[in-house]
Amino acid sequence: MDAATPISVVIPTHNDAGELRACLALLAAQTRPADEIIVVDNSSTDDTAAVCAAARAHRLPVHLQGIPATAAAGFDAAAGAIIARLDTDSRPPVDWLERIERTLAAAPPLTAVTGPGVFRGGNALARLAGRCLLQGGYFGLIGYLLGHPPVYGSNFALRREVWAGIRTDVVRDNALVHDDLDISYRLRPDMDVIYDPALKVGVSARPFTSWAAFRHRLVLSVVTFRVEFHYQPPLRRRRERSRRRLQP
Repeated sequence: MDAATPISVVIPTHNDAGELRACLALLAAQTRPADEIIVVDNSSTDDTAAVCAAARAHRLPVHLQGIPATAAAGFDAAAGAIIARLDTDSRPPVDWLERIERTLAAAPPLTAVTGPGVFRGGNALARLAGRCLLQGGYFGLIGYLLGHPPVYGSNFALRREVWAGIRTDVVRDNALVHDDLDISYRLRPDMDVIYDPALKVGVSARPFTSWAAFRHRLVLSVVTFRVEFHYQPPLRRRRERSRRRLQP
């Protein structure tokens, strides 16, 4: 992989034009510009289309409800050899794409890279809750369960070959599934995830600012685990990955 390797950035959205505008402005300031930005618009009724046009981002309308279908449509449409993913409330630093490109250039083809979020907005308790649940719960507990770091939906990228290998397996028709955890679970034993603690993006603490928002995330987590454990029992998944690591 060299400096000319094309990078696509996929951003799923629904009625979040203000956050999207700020995210696109930061993408425009990258030290390594994106070759393609795809905003996957899940039936927005606000001025999302105008925001995309002003930023010269490709807007891809998707009408099947839910982030899993929206994000997957963006990955399918992406032309880049690297496909990066942000949420509308992600705030990537100026070297975000540069760091992603450098990391994946040194990695095997079937590799993804992810990093943490730095929570912003809300109150101190909401930011603390987000940080503890992300680091301890998601990267810690779920990472142990998976046998590798999970990808974080607000901040990850993967080689095109990874998506090609799992695109027919990921969930698209269940809006109550966490798409990033679903992608993480569907990775084959020969696919790796690099966790880079320095690959940070700002993220909104709004999922932790109200009980209703937090409860919704809990519901999504329960549904996602039910779907994934039915797809493949977790102990069997860990055994398969362990056997792969022991192969010469």
